[in-house]
Amino acid sequence: QLQASGGGLVQAGGSLRVSCAASGRAFISYTMAWFRQAPGKEREFVASISRSGSTTYYADSVKGRFTISRDNAKNTAYLQMNSLKFEDTAVYYCAAGAVSLVATTPATYPYWGQGTQLTVSS
Repeated sequence: QLQASGGGLVQAGGSLRVSCAASGRAFISYTMAWFRQAPGKEREFVASISRSGSTTYYADSVKGRFTISRDNAKNTAYLQMNSLKFEDTAVYYCAAGAVSLVATTPATYPYWGQGTQLTVSS
């Protein structure tokens, strides 16, 4: 079970960190990822991190601004978002699965959190 939290309202140029807490001992076995979905748009890949946390992968739209990390001792993944833009406004979802780090299709991930809303004001 995944529980996303930390969303909110931020001004453009600001920063925010969202978290994804996982229950169960399988957390360390899974690639973790963040996706987002804006109104009227399809869910899109944002970032992923390997089981150990040593390797990450980002969508071009967030590269250099967002950082994904994980703390396996706490069963928690994070997404630090800096230099936020209006177009980053979306519901952010965390996902987990025994999948490749470069799996960017939502259907690839079997486990999902409920989503947390980020609104960036321009």
